[in-house]
Amino acid sequence: MPLLPLAAPEVKRLAGEVDAVAADGTFSGHACVFGAEDLAHDVVERGAFLASLARRGAAGVKMLWHHDPAEPIGRWLEVREDARGLFVRGRLLDGLARGREAATLMRAGVLDGLSIGFRAVRGARDRKSGIRRLTEIDLWEISLVTFPMQPEARIAAVETAGADPRARAHLLATIRRATALIRTTR
Repeated sequence: MPLLPLAAPEVKRLAGEVDAVAADGTFSGHACVFGAEDLAHDVVERGAFLASLARRGAAGVKMLWHHDPAEPIGRWLEVREDARGLFVRGRLLDGLARGREAATLMRAGVLDGLSIGFRAVRGARDRKSGIRRLTEIDLWEISLVTFPMQPEARIAAVETAGADPRARAHLLATIRRATALIRTTR
């Protein structure tokens, strides 16, 4: 019997809510929010990550920089489903230049998105609405990204001492324009 190639992982830039970055590089937030439609018209259902997390645990889910497998930037200390979505707690590695850069960008409110890399195991697309409801996901990695698939899901609280609020407003306006462009090119 011939071997079938593994399906390439999907990248889902969604629900980038990250809490403040501590001095030791730890932070927490939600990498996915249940029941929220993203820009690709996918909705992740509660329970979708349970089987994958039971197999891999937090240590088996990689923390990457913009989905680049050549750029791990930290490790996930906790990955679990809660009432809201996929809760994560991780630590950036300050021994890596990219880890220090990510912490600086997060504290400044510039880098505030999370994105999951996964393989859809089970789901169905509603023919009428076009929405795909994902009921089982094999989670491979969670990345820190600039543009998550849900552009309004951002950092909940950030240590922003010295950050310029005008720069943050400009960044959010840029994100909204980029999101609108993505929507019109689909």
